[in-house]
Amino acid sequence: MSPHTVPRTPRRRPSWAGRNYSLLTGAAVVTNLGSHGALIAASFAVLEAGGSGADVGLVAAARTLPLVLFLLVGGALADRLPRHRVMVAANALNCVSQAAFAALVLAGEPKLWQMMLLTALCGTGTAFFNPAAEGMLLSSVSGEHANRAFALFRMAMNGAGIGGAALGGALIAAIGPGWVLAVDAAAFAVAGALRAFLDVGDTARRAPGGGLLADLREGWVEFRTRPWLWSIVLQFSVVVAVVGAAEAVYGPLVARDRLGGPAPWGVALAFFGAGTIAGALLMMVWKPRRLLLVGTLCVFPLALPSAGLAVPLPVWGLCAVMFFSGAAIEVFGVNWMTTMHQEIPEEKFSRVSAYDWFGSVSMLPLATALAGPAESAFGRTEALWGCAALVVAATALVLLVPEVRRITRKPPPVKRGATAPAEAAGAVGVTPG
Repeated sequence: MSPHTVPRTPRRRPSWAGRNYSLLTGAAVVTNLGSHGALIAASFAVLEAGGSGADVGLVAAARTLPLVLFLLVGGALADRLPRHRVMVAANALNCVSQAAFAALVLAGEPKLWQMMLLTALCGTGTAFFNPAAEGMLLSSVSGEHANRAFALFRMAMNGAGIGGAALGGALIAAIGPGWVLAVDAAAFAVAGALRAFLDVGDTARRAPGGGLLADLREGWVEFRTRPWLWSIVLQFSVVVAVVGAAEAVYGPLVARDRLGGPAPWGVALAFFGAGTIAGALLMMVWKPRRLLLVGTLCVFPLALPSAGLAVPLPVWGLCAVMFFSGAAIEVFGVNWMTTMHQEIPEEKFSRVSAYDWFGSVSMLPLATALAGPAESAFGRTEALWGCAALVVAATALVLLVPEVRRITRKPPPVKRGATAPAEAAGAVGVTPG
């Protein structure tokens, strides 16, 4: 037989990238392409309607406040209802709110309260979506392949975010913010359609509980009885707050006064995004044994951008530290998701994820609001050094928690016929509380 007549086996996706994982990754790419451009478009929509910088801040706060208020309820619902239905309903709310926002902008001069209301609806959808999505993703892969799967998922998301921001900026300049908001609405519709095809047939149904409050209490017990979990969430409540303030407030000001304008700051942010992709690529092949110890050590470099702005470093130096910090925090992110997948029971993923999200973002609005007064009181350079010092201090304190230093990666289960879930889960590592 001629070699040209040998039938070729079609190339298939990796065995660990199942149907649900592939759908979740594809949908996440679509929404990130739309949403990152829409965040920029919302700011320009406010400015084009005659709003001030303070008005831009109000619209941004309107998105963040519902996220903080409804995350815990969203996590409880996602563990009580089929997660894919919660995700699709949240995508539908995001689609409708962004479409209405786009229509208002395209029709003329939208009112500030209208933009705040529609942005708040979008933030509400995100609050219900995030815990359900994280729970669905964690349940879509096996422990053996979790590290690689989470790294690929995060790399796809970060890549889509970078592309979405670049494309969104170009489209805003070419056709205006209203059309970019319309594209985001369409992206939510497509992603919701993809998520509607998720297969939940193998998901064990939860026994009837005592109601929503009982579910929240059960999630709280799961959260507070794990020192590694609540200590790192407390750490990130500080880290996210000060890094967010430095990025949103001080970074643009330093760029304006010392680096030559907004373009260099945009380049530096792009290098951070490129660093996250490099970190995800590294985690595709690297499986550190001490998950949280390695991950926590990789949080220290998040102090470098604030320190670089305080100096300030030249643009090339700032780009270098942004790239390094982006790669380092991605190493933490993959190890964190792998630890959650390994240590948290599947039926409680979404509730625990909700407490994680809630704790991590709860101080961000306050930090960004206090960034201006802190600059006035202490000076911009001193405030930036303070941000860097808080990152280092919070991270160093977490290393004092024994579980953070001791949790180890569990080996894959031995495949001897049908392995029971409990047998597959109980290997090496810290025993869940």
